[in-house]
Amino acid sequence: MAAGIGLLVPGTAFAAPARLAFQVFRNGTRVGEHQMSFAGDEDNRTVTTNVDMVVKIGPVPVYKYKHDAIERWAGGKWVSIDATTNGNGKIQKTSARAMPGYVQITGPKGAVRGPADAVPLSHWNQASFGKPLFNQQEAKMLKVTCAKVKSGHWQVRGEAEIDDFYDASGNWLALQGKLEDGSKMEYRRV
Repeated sequence: MAAGIGLLVPGTAFAAPARLAFQVFRNGTRVGEHQMSFAGDEDNRTVTTNVDMVVKIGPVPVYKYKHDAIERWAGGKWVSIDATTNGNGKIQKTSARAMPGYVQITGPKGAVRGPADAVPLSHWNQASFGKPLFNQQEAKMLKVTCAKVKSGHWQVRGEAEIDDFYDASGNWLALQGKLEDGSKMEYRRV
């Protein structure tokens, strides 16, 4: 996600920026931004995510979304995430922790045990697509399959319909997806 910080993908080591920023579009209209910052090194890093979106009909806001998360890695392995999401005034706080033999995922609907190798679907690290994924906003395991279409292009299908794109160095470049209401979402890196 700047120079000096390496993200590790099995079989592909790459340098990543200290910050990634995206403009977010819904059906071609810009609705917000998604920013990530990275601190630490490839073995021990903290990834901070901030997403702000407002969908309007004309000048009137009809949906506001804010998501903040702190994801931690130690010894080259994912260890925890804490997230707060505000979707039109409905606030959801979630957390997940790697435990011996499982991942403890806790959210508004209670706790879920995920497999020991489960990780959050946070898009920046394409190595995650080979593991069980959980939704960091809803604190639940996702029923999805991930397939590498070609170099730098991954498809996530099932409960989500997402295409993630990465540059030759493995850095996250873009996202295209379909929302529950059928609208198209697109992330463009800035």
